[in-house]
Amino acid sequence: MTIVTGKAEARRILQPGKSGLLRKIWEHRADYAYVLPAIAVMLIVIAYPIYYTIELSFFKTPPGLQLRDKTFIGFDNYTTILASRVFWKVTWNTLIWTVGSTFISFVLGFAAALALHRDFIGRGVLRAVLIVPWVISAVAASYIWRWIYHSDFGIIGAVLVGLGLADRPPNFIDSVSTVLPSLIVVNIWREFPFAMIMMMAGLQTVPEQLLSAAKVDGASAWQRFWHVTFPHLRNVSTVTILLLAVANFNSFIIPWIMTGGGPSNASHIWITHIYELAFGRQLWGVASAYSVLLFLILMTLGYFYVRALSGNERKEGSA
Repeated sequence: MTIVTGKAEARRILQPGKSGLLRKIWEHRADYAYVLPAIAVMLIVIAYPIYYTIELSFFKTPPGLQLRDKTFIGFDNYTTILASRVFWKVTWNTLIWTVGSTFISFVLGFAAALALHRDFIGRGVLRAVLIVPWVISAVAASYIWRWIYHSDFGIIGAVLVGLGLADRPPNFIDSVSTVLPSLIVVNIWREFPFAMIMMMAGLQTVPEQLLSAAKVDGASAWQRFWHVTFPHLRNVSTVTILLLAVANFNSFIIPWIMTGGGPSNASHIWITHIYELAFGRQLWGVASAYSVLLFLILMTLGYFYVRALSGNERKEGSA
């Protein structure tokens, strides 16, 4: 009697429309065996470091590597961070870096995509040239730009002095007032090709019939763009901006290689400051607390990214 009742209960749970997630898991239970190794690797490589970082953020760590001697201090690391003037300076730098790089990269990439969407001689060559900054190594690009910005031997300073526009080469990355804008220029140069590629792909989905009909109705080029082209690119624009924002918020190579966060923390952003705290000053607990805050922000951006993708899939499914 108990066995019969158990089978009936299982059939009731697995009926369509009732507890759909459990039903799908039960139906594909044999398939999960194939992904168990991948899940195990993810737990070891991703889940455990996240857990240990969160745990370490509640401890005061010794200056050496003897983490077994750490002392539990609760939320003191978080209060120390929030009370630090350096934290707010680095946060402001991070906001300027992220918003400036993301917005300008997207605008330039969008403009380049619109220009390259038309047929003209040499379009393929120009596309290849504009993609070069994105495909070359970020490390190599950082060292090249570091040399270009050099206050004594940089090519920009030499050109400005040669043209009589400056008495001496400017200090692009050695000055507190110019270092962050100079790094943002390098980051934009590297990232706008990505936005260009994404928007070029989106432009392929705009129906030519609608554009032709709008042109016949007397719509200007701006009206066709605003009322026909842009609405079709809204979803891909959202995804592109979110991807750029996540990449910029977590960007490390360019600011660290070119300036190391200097001078006077003027070019430090969150990720470089975390690296300096952990591996430069060996403040593992404080660096872990920083990392937890950064993780929460990136998870928030990731949530909106997933929502944007889900919205695209729903619209494609309904179409």
